[in-house]
Amino acid sequence: MQKYLITILAFFAISNVFAQNTVKITVKDSITGESLLGISIFIDEIPQGITDESGSIVLNISTGEHNLSVSSVGYQEQTINLTLPYTQPQPIIISLIPEMEEMEEVTITSTRSTRTIRDIPTRVEFIAGEELEEKGNMKPGDIRMLLNESTGIQTQQTSATSANSSIRIQGLDGRYTQILKDGFPLYSGAASGLGLLQTPPLDLKQVEIIKGSASTLYGGGAIAGLVNLISKTPSDERELRFLINGTSALGLDLNGFYSQKFEKIGLTVFASRNSNKAYDPADNNFTAIPKFERYNFNPKIFADLSENTKLIVGVNTAFETRLGGDMAYIDNKDQIARYFEKNTTQRISSQTTLTHRLGENQQLTFRNSIGYFDRIIEIPDFTFNGSQVNSFSELTYSYTGEISEWITGTTLLTDEFDERGSNSFPLRNYNQITFGGFIQNTFKAKDWLHIETGLRGDYVKDYGFALLPRASLLFKWSTKFTSRFGGGLGYKTPTIFTDESERIQFRNVLPISTSQNVLEKSYGVNIDGNYKTNLDELSISINQLFFFTKLNRPLLLEMLQNGNYQFINSFGHITSKGAETNVKLEYDDFKLFLGYTYVDATIEENGISKQNPLTAKHRLNNVLMYEVEESWKIGLEAYYYSKQQLTDGTTGRSYWTCGAMVEKLWENFSIYINFENFTDTRQTKFDSIYTGPATNPVFKDIYAPLDGFVVNAGIKIML
Repeated sequence: MQKYLITILAFFAISNVFAQNTVKITVKDSITGESLLGISIFIDEIPQGITDESGSIVLNISTGEHNLSVSSVGYQEQTINLTLPYTQPQPIIISLIPEMEEMEEVTITSTRSTRTIRDIPTRVEFIAGEELEEKGNMKPGDIRMLLNESTGIQTQQTSATSANSSIRIQGLDGRYTQILKDGFPLYSGAASGLGLLQTPPLDLKQVEIIKGSASTLYGGGAIAGLVNLISKTPSDERELRFLINGTSALGLDLNGFYSQKFEKIGLTVFASRNSNKAYDPADNNFTAIPKFERYNFNPKIFADLSENTKLIVGVNTAFETRLGGDMAYIDNKDQIARYFEKNTTQRISSQTTLTHRLGENQQLTFRNSIGYFDRIIEIPDFTFNGSQVNSFSELTYSYTGEISEWITGTTLLTDEFDERGSNSFPLRNYNQITFGGFIQNTFKAKDWLHIETGLRGDYVKDYGFALLPRASLLFKWSTKFTSRFGGGLGYKTPTIFTDESERIQFRNVLPISTSQNVLEKSYGVNIDGNYKTNLDELSISINQLFFFTKLNRPLLLEMLQNGNYQFINSFGHITSKGAETNVKLEYDDFKLFLGYTYVDATIEENGISKQNPLTAKHRLNNVLMYEVEESWKIGLEAYYYSKQQLTDGTTGRSYWTCGAMVEKLWENFSIYINFENFTDTRQTKFDSIYTGPATNPVFKDIYAPLDGFVVNAGIKIML
């Protein structure tokens, strides 16, 4: 009898061990409380399935103790100990904490808000971290590559021989894009022509881009958008970096950066020497890359004057000589009757920021910059010689609350240009003064609705008053789908320093007439949607943007009967509308970026509509990256540009450019090699870049690369 009793008890014990228990699991976002679809569930590291649309899954689990883990791309993995049978109420709720992705950790300074990027109504794009490093490998001497490979942005070369360039956002000319360094307008007026070429990226922490009108905080000039170059700041850990880069196009880049914080004092120092020999891949005896030598030195001091008061003082400098044109002239083989273009520039600017915290939520900030820019352009039989002194001063008050943020302030901008004329042609001197005030509010109306509104008023000497309202809305439809809607007004003060006049070295361009010329004024709107999801180990992000900008009374350069040029405000308008599509896919160590830009930019005058020249209506951006953390980076890229209307009425050809990059990383250094434009796409393969005799050429518009296939390689040292 005892034997039978033991057998029966053992049977029930084994049955209890292997008994199946039904358990319902529901997974939610810890921040929004939203149920999460497609979350992987594991029991004792064995896959059990994924959650349904309600965020739930029903499991049959044997009695006993088990480790239940929940994971998904974009969330921190969570593991709990589960004892069955489970006697508590079901379903078992598991809240996943979203991972703070790189874009959410980065502090966006261009909107001057303390909120994370996911809570900012203004649409901001940024380039930071690994992406900034990778693009810096491709062209460590300047920032053209950083911007040209973004959707909706095209860097436009304005000189065939000296390679001067400007930024075109969403089809609008470069003068409608405002370039800032740490929020300071250092690249305006005469200083705008070579700004892209004289800014190496090694000391940059990130690049922030706002497309569309951004005039509430930064005043005139941001009609197409703004690009804010954000410098690195010191930390307790020392950073010492060196970059040595050489190119098959006879270029050499030597860059160094140091930063460290010592208790109440911090320091950053950037220094570089960038040079290139004259390079002519087309063998047409004209430089595709000019001979140049440039030096940059940018020191900055960060001081904690007290617990509530901080001071930042910095200086930016660039000294460059750039000589392009006929190779025989540059090589000193023939100095007679040869075409050349020589640019000699000096750029020195100071930046000062003083902040004082009035309380836990209030702050006063004073910022000031003074800039000096001197430029001499020499071509046969003509010299343009002048210097610019500008200043920027701003006093702001900000209040930060849980629901609402306020910032208000006043600004004073001065811009004086003095030309050193050598003939009887009228001097292009000017003295512009702009005084303005602004107020901006960011308001969390609901968890799903954030509203940002702003109003700015500027008084521009000789041109009158401009009122600039702006509004942006952020809709959080779910944790996966958000959208933004924004719009505002903008203006641009008339200036001779434009892409058109840069192409002809300002020769025979008459001064701006304060009695005849008026402010260019604009309005624009944009709307976008952003969708993110995870399918098992595949992360998908899709952003769709639609934009529209209308510019009234645009300033156009027209030739007069006597051969001179004059800027005249047209009674027509320029319209730019289109769409940008960005797709990002991540799987394991692979990242795929796909981008498409459609731009329809037209000039309408006297009932006649024509395409805005040098604007590709269709562009494709394709980048594939393979990254093994702290070991390898391998990238492939391909870019397509559709046909572009040229200023002479002809049409340029469509083309592709392709590139590849490999970088091997160790703890304290890395080596890389980049094959830029290995398809050797060049405009000189399509057609001659000039007409007339070589001694007095008339250059055509530059719409495609001139330098062709270039290999660059280098070493980065981190100590």
